Amino acid sequence: MTATTDGSTGAAIPPRAAAASDTDSTDPLGAGVPEATERAVARATEYLLARQDPEGWWKGDLETNVTMDAEDLLLRQFLGIRDEATTRAAALFIRGEQREDGAWATFYGGPGELSATVEAYVALRLAGDAPDAPHMARASAWVRERGGIASARVFTRIWLALFGWWKWEDLPELPPELIWFPTWLPLNIYDFGCWARQTIVPLTIVSAKRPVRPAPFPLDELHTDPANPNPPKPLAPLASWDGAFERLDRVVHRLRAAVPRRVRRAAMNAAARWIVERQENDGCWGGIQPPAVYSVIALHLMGYDLKHPVMRAGLDSLDRFAIWRDDGSRMIEACQSPVWDTCLAVIALADAGVPADHPKLLKAADWMLAEEIRRPGDWSVKRPELPPGGWAFEFHNDNYPDIDDTAEVALALRRVSHPVPDRVDGAIARAVRWNFGMQSKNGAWGAFDVDNTSPFPNRLPFCDFGEVIDPPSADVTAHVVEMMAAEGLAHDPRTRRGVTWLLAEQEADGSWFGRWGVNYVYGTGSVVPALTAAGLPTSHPAIRRATHWLQQAQNDDGGWGEDLRSYKYAREWSGRGASTASQTAWALMALLAAGERDSEAVERGVRWLTDTQRDDGSWDEPYFTGTGFPWDFSINYHLYRQVFPLTALGRYLHGDPFDKAPLAARSGVRATAGGS
Repeated sequence: MTATTDGSTGAAIPPRAAAASDTDSTDPLGAGVPEATERAVARATEYLLARQDPEGWWKGDLETNVTMDAEDLLLRQFLGIRDEATTRAAALFIRGEQREDGAWATFYGGPGELSATVEAYVALRLAGDAPDAPHMARASAWVRERGGIASARVFTRIWLALFGWWKWEDLPELPPELIWFPTWLPLNIYDFGCWARQTIVPLTIVSAKRPVRPAPFPLDELHTDPANPNPPKPLAPLASWDGAFERLDRVVHRLRAAVPRRVRRAAMNAAARWIVERQENDGCWGGIQPPAVYSVIALHLMGYDLKHPVMRAGLDSLDRFAIWRDDGSRMIEACQSPVWDTCLAVIALADAGVPADHPKLLKAADWMLAEEIRRPGDWSVKRPELPPGGWAFEFHNDNYPDIDDTAEVALALRRVSHPVPDRVDGAIARAVRWNFGMQSKNGAWGAFDVDNTSPFPNRLPFCDFGEVIDPPSADVTAHVVEMMAAEGLAHDPRTRRGVTWLLAEQEADGSWFGRWGVNYVYGTGSVVPALTAAGLPTSHPAIRRATHWLQQAQNDDGGWGEDLRSYKYAREWSGRGASTASQTAWALMALLAAGERDSEAVERGVRWLTDTQRDDGSWDEPYFTGTGFPWDFSINYHLYRQVFPLTALGRYLHGDPFDKAPLAARSGVRATAGGS
């Protein structure tokens, strides 16, 4: 079969790999596989144990794209605190990510992306790169060929408007009066996913204030026509949602001048209070960089001096997102993932055979137990009577614990023989109660909120930066189902509703969509172990269809991979891409749960992992296999390449931890949905 071309990206679409049974081999694949696996597991275990922080946690770098670094420099320019050392280090990183055609991509090996390229270019101009330098000229030409700044996303043009490079009146209106919308009214702030909510509230202040700092240089080279930088565009048809919201935005623009000043001032004050109330103990907002950046700008516009404790803590928190590399470059993390990385590391080590009372597992368990969130957050707006209990993704994010982390932390804690078992039992009981209470009405689970499914936020002209709602997903639902099964609650009616939803969500080809990981391999790798843990026999038609899909998706080299383009072009890219350690592990975890341990597909996958392991016990993985927003924001979790292969290889050697009994029962704990 000859590879075809996706005309929209120019990327070669790989041919569908031959099924495992079609591959000839003169060497029996099973020969030496267990021995090689034992060596690989030993090396990987040693590597992972050595990287635990003395406090008990693990955290790998969280790599995204250069817009984080560009916007960090623009923030410092706006506040008047940009320094030469930071600028030089950020520019070094940004230059190193540029493609040969002059553009910047948002994931490794991906196509150039217009907004990322515009922001990276402006950051390099701030760093002193001349517009006629070869790398800059290539970038500006690439931008002009794609419509210039006028075709960039709204958020990029907001950054440019802060310096007069774009007109505020040519941006969608975002009135601060949104803060007063009751929860029953469409487009209230709780209709948005928590990440969008935390970003939009401060931006209502920025949109109302419309600040402009002196531009240090012009950007005419990024316009197709500098004399007419924003040529008019036809509106979408009135009968369409897009057309209706475009016209609504025009109405809101006209009403701007009619809002009484005292009303607007009161709305901005309410928004500022909302922001300050949600600042975390470490100074950040939501544990993620974008809301923190916009919150600092908004509060500064509201009169908060840079020396104010709120501002000082916010700026200090942003510095902690910086990774300084050995070459002198500086990469900004969009977020930090210690809770997620730690629970996954504990699961990997335990499943690989590390004793349940190993001192490092106990240290990790103590750290996770101390991170439990015991106070209400924004989730309680829709669940006011639900007692708290759960974990967030980051070091500090008490306002937004998430359902996915809570499930995985519980699964990790059950693998540890803690000397004070009542501490573990109490925390998990609270987690079970909270996760059950966060079940959406369709029987499934989203990541942060309940029934966050309004169709309106994604329609706003303002919201062109990625997913802005948090509907239930197969991967999160699967992890909750797996957790409930581990607690002996597989037959609880609420768990069964989750199982029913998962079965209904299976794609026609046998896979499941992956919301928070790339993509169908991640979804399928999450769901199959959950379904079998919940009691579905491996002969169930859904399990058989998933197994067949995974076998068909296996690459000729024995591994699995899936390109991020599967989010945009599912038919061409589903289950296709260069083999990666994490995606190969997800496929193996599903196949092992489906009873395929002795199959050729599993043996070939295991061999791929053992053959590609480095001498130090790690794996290399430049490809992005994590997802922030499908297609729009991609993540390379640097610890994924370590924890998931170790989990898969451990289960290949020792079996699935659910094979004999729920983990809670094996720990001598009576399963319960209650808790103190």
